[in-house]
Amino acid sequence: MSHPAQTLSPQEERRALIVLLSVIYLMIAGFGLVIPLLPFFARAFDAPAWQVTLLFSAFSVGQFIGEPFWGRLSDRIGRKPVLIITIGLVAASYAALAFAPNIYTAFAIRFLNGVFAGNISTLQGAMADITPPDRRASRMGIMGAAFSAGFTTGPAIGGLLAQPSRGALGFQLPLLVAAGFAAASALAVLILVRESRPEPGAHHQQRPRIEGLKEAFAHVVIGRILAISFIVVVGFAGIEATYGLWTQARFGWGPKEIGLAFMGIGLLGSFCQGYLSGRLVRQFGEARTLTGDLVFMGLGLVTQGLSPVWEVAIAGFALVCIGQSICFPNLTALISQAAPPNRQGEMLGLNMSGMALARIGGPVLAGQLFSAVAPGAPFAFAALLILPGLFFAGQVRQRVHLVA
Repeated sequence: MSHPAQTLSPQEERRALIVLLSVIYLMIAGFGLVIPLLPFFARAFDAPAWQVTLLFSAFSVGQFIGEPFWGRLSDRIGRKPVLIITIGLVAASYAALAFAPNIYTAFAIRFLNGVFAGNISTLQGAMADITPPDRRASRMGIMGAAFSAGFTTGPAIGGLLAQPSRGALGFQLPLLVAAGFAAASALAVLILVRESRPEPGAHHQQRPRIEGLKEAFAHVVIGRILAISFIVVVGFAGIEATYGLWTQARFGWGPKEIGLAFMGIGLLGSFCQGYLSGRLVRQFGEARTLTGDLVFMGLGLVTQGLSPVWEVAIAGFALVCIGQSICFPNLTALISQAAPPNRQGEMLGLNMSGMALARIGGPVLAGQLFSAVAPGAPFAFAALLILPGLFFAGQVRQRVHLVA
């Protein structure tokens, strides 16, 4: 059973979509600006590889806590107040990180940043609220395109503004710019966004989180989608956390090169999510498309890990991008379509929380593999994790017809 969309006229729906996508773009541009810089930011404090990856995990611990809380709260009090609170606090945490005096303070700030940034399920719920069920996969793809657009401009700006030669001070300007992007996003929500949750708080009963988990894992589709998300993100988060270290060790790259690489991949992701995703889903369905996405990701990971030159590595990066860009909107759409009427925010929050949990362990494990085995070992590990993902995707294909 799927959540009924809010009844809007075509003009109101178009306006709500444009505003929501603009908010997503601004927020993710700030997030994307920071991510490629983190390994170099941590190294400015003389942090070893395992501490570099912990900087990623600290964020994910916070996000693991924040996602289900904000998702359930948005079901109860509405999407708009939750978005204003969380995005505003994200802006404050970026500004605080710019003035972190040591790596341990940076860990604490990144943890709080993760708690406040655990609002993706709220954004997804807002999108689902204004979208009919049969169009949600396509709309989640468009939402993903806005994410990719933010990741396109953010890393490029961060790479150009960063000055690693100045140590930690060289990262203050890009972090403050990221805070500015988030503040602009919060202001846009305050002024332009209408509440999208139909009758916030109506007929909503609080229940322990464990009951939501039991319901999710007992569901024939949602339980397997949660497993796929967790498995895939464990590997992907490890690659994300060690990518800067790997390209520096393999090709001698710095923040500028990595920022430009992320910009190019972001453009490809925008195309895949905004144009390709909806067409593939209409032709093959969400479940079959999901299987193809995982295959692309596996091929890309193997290509990157074995790449002799940076051009081949970028080609592998592009394959991963294509698969990931289409995979995650499909996962979100499948959950949205299968979730009970008044549990959509909660179920999407559980999915994001599971992905955050995967992002806690993934970077730590990848850091150990990078240091103790080989710089390319995280790629091999991530590629192996695609296999159980494909197994669960096959089960989803068999069972998705059971969900009306």
